Amino acid sequence: MKPDFITEIDWKLLQEKYPENINEIVKKLENHYPVQYLIGNVEFLNTTIKVDERVLIPRFETELLVDKTIKKVKDLHLNNPKILDLGTGSGCISIALKKNIPCSVTGIDISSKAIELAKENAKENHVEIDFKIENMINTDFEGYDVIISNPPYVKETELVGEETKFEPQNALFAKKDGLYFYEEILKKISQLSTKPKLVAFEIGCTEGKDIENIALKYLSTPKISIDKDLTDRERYLFIEFE
Repeated sequence: MKPDFITEIDWKLLQEKYPENINEIVKKLENHYPVQYLIGNVEFLNTTIKVDERVLIPRFETELLVDKTIKKVKDLHLNNPKILDLGTGSGCISIALKKNIPCSVTGIDISSKAIELAKENAKENHVEIDFKIENMINTDFEGYDVIISNPPYVKETELVGEETKFEPQNALFAKKDGLYFYEEILKKISQLSTKPKLVAFEIGCTEGKDIENIALKYLSTPKISIDKDLTDRERYLFIEFE
C-alpha cells in the first residue's frame, strides 16, 4: 500500500524497480531514506541525473540557479563562455549548463566518489565536461568567464530534515555560520588578474546580506543582485563585472 508521503509517480517507479521487496523499501522510506536514492535518478532541467549516497540530491532551488544563470549568460552576450563549477557533486549544474548553452565547463569536487558519479552522468547525458578531484579553495580560478557554485552553506548549528542524514554531510554544512566557502571563493576572485564576467551562487535564505557584505569587502564596485526562489525566499546571489 502506498504511503501517504510518496507521490503516485514515485510510487509507480518504486513498484517497477522493486517488485519483489517493496515492503522493505517502504520501511526504508519510513526511516526517512530519500526516495531519490531508491529510484536512482532525478530530472534536472532537461537532463536525467543519477544519484546515490555519494552525492547530494539536486533540489529544485539548484535547478532554478542554473536556469537564471543561463539567462544571465545570454543577457551578458557571453559567447561560448568558459565556466567553472565549484563543488559539482553529481555534476548536475555542469551538465545542465553544457546541454543548454554553447560553453566549456570544468567541474571541481573534493570527493573522488562524487567525481566518479559526475563522470557517469556526463556520459549518460552525452556531454563532455572536465571533471577534477580538487579542493575548490585550491583550484585555479584564472581564465574563467563564469564561476558558479552551490557550496555547502548550512550552519553547523542549524536543524535540517531527517532525510539529509543519508547525504554526504560535507556537502551540506560549512563553518563560519555557513559563510566559509563564499568568503574563500570571493577572496580568491579578488586576487585574479582578470575577473570573471559573472559569479553565480546558491545561498541560504538568510545569508544574502552577509554574502553581499563579504563581496563588497573584497571586490571593488561589483554589481550585486539577490534573487528569490519559487517559495519567495532569497536563494541566489549574482555578481557581474564589467
